[in-house]
Amino acid sequence: MTLIGRVLLGLLLALPLAAAESDGSHDDASALADRLSDYRSFEADFRQVVVDGSGSTVQETSGRVRAKRPGLFFWKSDPPMNQTIVADGETVTVYDPDLKQVTIRDMTQRVSKTPALLLSGEVGSLSENYRVSRVGTDNAATVFELVPRSQDALFLSLRLHFRDGVVREMRLTDSLEQRTIIAFENVLLNDPISDGVFELDYPDSVDVIRDTR
Repeated sequence: MTLIGRVLLGLLLALPLAAAESDGSHDDASALADRLSDYRSFEADFRQVVVDGSGSTVQETSGRVRAKRPGLFFWKSDPPMNQTIVADGETVTVYDPDLKQVTIRDMTQRVSKTPALLLSGEVGSLSENYRVSRVGTDNAATVFELVPRSQDALFLSLRLHFRDGVVREMRLTDSLEQRTIIAFENVLLNDPISDGVFELDYPDSVDVIRDTR
């Protein structure tokens, strides 16, 4: 699974409510939580661009993302990436049709501490695992930055860009200074999404790898 896939899956999960922080970041975390607390479902087309440390584009892809509380997630990348990721709150299933392979994993604690809790999980504990700061505006967007407190986090920072109260863009920087930029278009917020969307069908002929307890 890609880094951004793991990050998005982590944002799906509910985490325990954290106590207020003394460094002031809790106020910004509360402001971010307030923006997201009314999210019951999220659906959008996405465009993803990966840029290396020198500023060169190394990957571009597009597709569709759907998320629904509590903890349901669907991410489908169009060809040539051609990958589908589905989470049901307990397991993560990744289908790579080009490889004729399906991988099924438990939702681990490490995944739960990466940031798509924002799209379909509880948002009250952001200050426990991230330093959250409001970093101003960019092209009429309100921007929040999340920096993990853990030293072994999957990323260095994540910026969320809001316009009209809706997440329109995510910008993630990893330890190699590689940036992943995801722009959301045709956003549908709180529209009904059937639970059946989060059930992944795949051919019987594919190899299935299970990493579950």
